[in-house]
Amino acid sequence: MTCKFSLSRRNRVRRFHAPNGFTLMELLIVIAIILILMLMAIPTIGVMKKHANEVSAINSLRALTQAEIQYESTYPANGYACALTSLGGEPGSGAPSPTSAQLIGADLASGYKSGYLFSITNCQKVTINGTDKITAYTITAVPQAVGKTGDRGFCTDQFGGAAKYDPAGGTNCTQLLQ
Repeated sequence: MTCKFSLSRRNRVRRFHAPNGFTLMELLIVIAIILILMLMAIPTIGVMKKHANEVSAINSLRALTQAEIQYESTYPANGYACALTSLGGEPGSGAPSPTSAQLIGADLASGYKSGYLFSITNCQKVTINGTDKITAYTITAVPQAVGKTGDRGFCTDQFGGAAKYDPAGGTNCTQLLQ
């Protein structure tokens, strides 16, 4: 009899245990919480991505300014480069030249990097002994999609000072970047 009593008690205890795993309601609640957290994080991720693109554009402008200085010292008869392709070039394609100086990477030489479009504009040239020499330039970086890949446009010139920016995302750079 004792054995029978303990078996029936064991059966009663088993009946009150929860089944293994989660119920459908518990899974739906967890999924809802995850979705709410994701909806809160998505706008922040977009802002962080735009900020990262802007920092990359500023650093790329600095790299381009350094490349222009190096180009001008390497090819003094030509002055500055007036095209990104002149600053770029593949290292395996032969020796550096005024049309392919190999000073910047292929991504920047293509004119597009990290959501920004880069160009060298406002080139001023002087003709000396039948050779054109570029004496001034402006490098611009504008967002590919204003408000999506970046909010501000950036500019620098041959003086190599602090870059300026356009809060509207264009090339009218009037405000000093700090």
